[in-house]
This record gives sequence, C-alpha cells and structure tokens, in this order.
Amino acid sequence: MKILKYLACLYLLFNINSLSYAKNPSDLINNIVDEAALILSSEDPVESKIIKLNAIAERSVDIDGIGMYTLGKFRKSISDEQKSKYKKLFRSYFLKSFSSRLVDYTNPRINVVSQKKINDKYTIVNSVLEATSKRPQVKIDWRIYTKNPDRPLIRDLIVEGLSLARTQKEEFNSIIQNNDGDINALFKTLEEFLIK
Repeated sequence: MKILKYLACLYLLFNINSLSYAKNPSDLINNIVDEAALILSSEDPVESKIIKLNAIAERSVDIDGIGMYTLGKFRKSISDEQKSKYKKLFRSYFLKSFSSRLVDYTNPRINVVSQKKINDKYTIVNSVLEATSKRPQVKIDWRIYTKNPDRPLIRDLIVEGLSLARTQKEEFNSIIQNNDGDINALFKTLEEFLIK
C-alpha cells in the first residue's frame, strides 16, 4: 500500500506543466520538475499548493484520455450519459487522489536521461529520480502524447517498469467485473472516495 501511495504521488508530481507549453518532450519534463519544485518548496498553505498543482495539472495532463483508458473495454458499452458522468467523476478523483498526497514532497531531483519517439503520437522520455538517504534511485519513464506537437500531454508514468495508468485500469475493471459489469459500482466507489 505504501508503494502505491508513493507512486501515486509521483504520478501527479510529474504531470505538471509550465504556463508556457514546451514542445520538446524532454523540455516538457524539465519544466514540470522546475515548477513543481517551486510550488512544493514554497511557504504556501497546503490548500493553496493543492489548488496550484491541480490548476497546472488540468492544463497539462490528458485526464480524459487517461480516464477512458482506465475504463478499458467497458467504455464501449456505456451510454453517452454514463460516459459524461464518468469523465466528471474521474477528473475529480484524479486531482484529489494525487494532489492531496503530493503536498508532502518538498524538492525531488529529476534528471532527464534520454527520449525516444515511438511514433507520431507518442514519445517516451526516460528520467531518474535521484537517490536520497531515505529512498533509492528510481527510474521513471514518461509516456507523452504528441499527436498535437504544439501541445504535448502526459498520458502515463512508468515507475521502475510499472505503468500507473495500467494499474488504475486493472483496479477499475476489477470493481466493475466483481459487480456483474455494472458501471454504477465504479461510480459509487469514486463518489465515496470524493466525500472522504
């Protein structure tokens, strides 16, 4: 459970873009790290930090794309009304679950190592979270959606080979399958999380 919370924190941390959009995927990651460090190391109250991180995340993360991916095969069988409800719930879930844990971090140091264009739609940026006395070095790969080259968006974070989007997809699909394919079971789970 501890490692999942740690990975969740990393996910939002590395999904924060600067106010001016970087077109090069490696520059995008460097901007993310710099701006996150400024916010997290500031003397602002926790609530203020969360608001700032959420606002930046909403501009830089393909939240709808991640949400549809995590819904898996069930996205094809739900109505437009259910899809609209899910998108709203997932957006709120995404922002709350990650930003609320992220504020405990102060100034993680990330070094971009390389980048590789997979195709016209995706580029993988490889980076390393530097080791500290409290944690080992961590390998982090960023999956960046580059269909619009003027505004790349982050679609996934792969920490030491573990895809956070895929992990979320498996969790959501398990909830739905364990409730006879009823999407409302997932809605209920997300709603319960949001009122905690």
